[in-house]
Order: sequence, then structure tokens, then C-alpha cells
Amino acid sequence: MDDPSRFTISAARAARPDSVGPLTVRVENGVITALDEHESPGADVVVDPADVLLPGGVDTHVHLNEPGRTDWEGFATGTAAAAEGGVTTVLDMPLNSIPSTTTPEALATKRAAAAGKLSVDLGYWGGAVPQNLGHLKELWDEGVFGMKCFTLPSGVDEFEPLDADQLRTAMTEIASFGGLLIVHAEDGHIIEEAPARHSKAYSDFLLSRPDEAELTAIKLVIDTMRETGCRVHLLHLSSARGLELVAAARAEGLPLTVETCPHYLCLSAEQIPDGAPEFKCCPPIRDAGNQEEMWQGLTDGLIDIVVTDHSPSTRARKFAGDGDLQLAWGGIAGVQVGYTAMLDSASKRGIDLSRVAQWMSQRPAEIMSVPGKGGLMIGHDADLAVWSPRTPMTVDAKALLHRNPISAWHGYRSIGSVTDVWLRGTHLEGDEVMGRELFRA
Repeated sequence: MDDPSRFTISAARAARPDSVGPLTVRVENGVITALDEHESPGADVVVDPADVLLPGGVDTHVHLNEPGRTDWEGFATGTAAAAEGGVTTVLDMPLNSIPSTTTPEALATKRAAAAGKLSVDLGYWGGAVPQNLGHLKELWDEGVFGMKCFTLPSGVDEFEPLDADQLRTAMTEIASFGGLLIVHAEDGHIIEEAPARHSKAYSDFLLSRPDEAELTAIKLVIDTMRETGCRVHLLHLSSARGLELVAAARAEGLPLTVETCPHYLCLSAEQIPDGAPEFKCCPPIRDAGNQEEMWQGLTDGLIDIVVTDHSPSTRARKFAGDGDLQLAWGGIAGVQVGYTAMLDSASKRGIDLSRVAQWMSQRPAEIMSVPGKGGLMIGHDADLAVWSPRTPMTVDAKALLHRNPISAWHGYRSIGSVTDVWLRGTHLEGDEVMGRELFRA
């Protein structure tokens, strides 16, 4: 093309907001300026007829861990992995970095650490912990996308959970300025009482994180929403039993949104070998029957979005206790694989790939108010990806770009893979550092 700042890209199969079909996209200075629902053989870039043009993924649940735990993950490695997997926007969680993003000063420290390291565009979550209640608007005013809290210990000492009274205080405060609270909802008391046998057996680990822990915490969140009017997003739902509670809250008109993750939809407990802590996450990957109900909840609209909860650690932390699943770090490293896994699974299930684009790009951007992102739409950034069923992929953890070569996705076989990615109209060829910071719209 003569002018890389102005070009057209045409596809016989593009994930338009409501269907897959022909589309020609005009890009000027990194922004989509026109759409034509026809193919254009004379376009500057013509996508192979077998492939699908997608919006870049918007992954609103990623732990980049820098500063403080950069040996677990960092801005450079985590965002490079995202770009390779077709994800062009990530929102960074307020833990497990040190300091946690719970004050404007900590946010400034994190921003300084990210400078000059981003392969994709990046926004930030704030945290709600007992120590900063009454000061959450200070973070909100800095442009974070919302506040995250836990209803049980988070796994790191510096990010403490909220008890029921503190949760009510936080939600009352956040509602007062029209903010968003995102919640890791598991009940700590139920987990403390559950059997927690030191064991390599995945079945034993599953018993230690029962569905009831999620249900009890979700009930608490919904009851407190009803009392305070706070807008809430439930993180990483793993138990399909929670869908009935979600449906009832929606029927009341409560402003509740819900996410799940590719590992809950594409992996199942029956597939997980014993002594394999790379599959450990909290809440856990449950059985195949639960997985089918989760897919139903997703297609029915009870689950709004799919994000990766990319949460890697060092090998020493992940394999602590020589495979003892009570001692291993809980987290799935999946930011590079999640979009592909969902496109693969949806294809096999006969689900229109435009729905995957909605779940993993459009709706995350809408719910979290991420400006200029989330779909092949006029006025949005030209963040694009091509998924090709002509290029099958078997995941090799050692070839993934995140810092530590450990992943539950190792060995996963997909019928296709992401072959091309554009960030704001620039075709990414490698580890370009061209990502920008994002702040709430």
C-alpha cells in the first residue's frame, strides 16, 4: 500500500457486530472510518476467503504483576503474549504487583513501570481493600476502570479481602460516584471448612473449593447490591449453579454483569491429570456437565463476557510442594491462547464467530467503558485480527511469550490460529513496543 496510514482491508468472512459476512474496512490514521458490507477485491489487504477478520480482543482480566513480582510476569512479556494471541487491549489487575494499585501514588508507580514496554494498549483497575475505604473516588478520578475486591484472602498478603460490612461500605461509596466494583466472589468460611487434603489428586483439590463457596458469596454480593445500588461485575464465574442467582438478580433489574474464562469453557476436570498444578486456579475448573451448563449460560446471555484471568507465576511457586495442589500457586497463564481456544471451541459447536467477538471484544469494552475499542465499528480504533482455520495449532508452552513457560493450555489442539494482528492500523510483525495507556471513557 502506498500510504500505511490509510488503507482498506476486505474479507469474505468478517465478525460484524451481529453476524459473520463480507466486509470492507477503511482505516485512516489508525481509526475505522468507513464500512462496506461487501467484498472489495481491489482492497489494499484481502483476507483469504477461508479466514475470519475479527476485532482485536479486549481482555479485561489480566495480571501483569509489575512492579514487584516481575519474575512472575511483566508489562513487556505479558503484552507481547497478548498481541501474539490477537488481543489488542488489556486491563491490568491491581494485584499481584507491589505496591497494589490501591492509591493514586501506587497507580503512578505502576504507570512508570509500564512506560516504554507495551505491545498492546493498556488500562488499569484499582483495588478496594480495608485500608483505602473512604478514598476510592481518588482512584476513580485518576481514570481507573473500576475497583476490585475479594471476599476471601487473595493469596497475597498486601491485598486484603473485604468482610460483609466492609463490602457494604465499599459499595455504598462506589455507588455514590457511579463507579464499578468487580468482585472475586468465594466465601472464605466455607472454604476453610471444606476438606483441604495435601494431595496431588485434582479430585481432592476440587473438593477444597466447593460450588457452595461461590453461591454464598454471590448471594452476599447481590444482597448488598440491592441495598446500595452499586453496579457490580462478577469475576471468573466457574459454577453453573450461580446462573440461577444471576438470572434472578437481572429480573429484579440489578446492574449485575458476569464473566467467565476460556479454561472453564474449554477444559474440564475429567481431562486434568493428577500432579499437574498448571491447571490449578481459583475458583477451579469443574466437571464436563458444569461446562455444558456454562456454555448454555453464555449463549443465553446470562454470562456477558469471556476473559482469560491470565495469572502466571514462577515455576517455583507453581510447583511448590512437588505437585501438592494445596501448596501450588493458583492461576492459569492464558492471555495468548484464550481467543484462539474460544474461536476453536465455538467453531466445533457451530456457534457463529461473531458471538465470540462480542464476548471477547465488544461487550468487555462496553461494560468496562474502554474508549474506542471492541468491534469493527466506525470511529473505533483499527484493532484487527485474522483467525485462520487453515493453520491448525498445537499449543507448546515453551513457545508462548509470557514470562514463565508454564500453561494449562500446553498440548491443546486448535483447528485454527491467529495469523495477523493490527493495533490502531499498524500491522504487528513482532515485539513492537507501540501500546498506549487507556483511561476510562
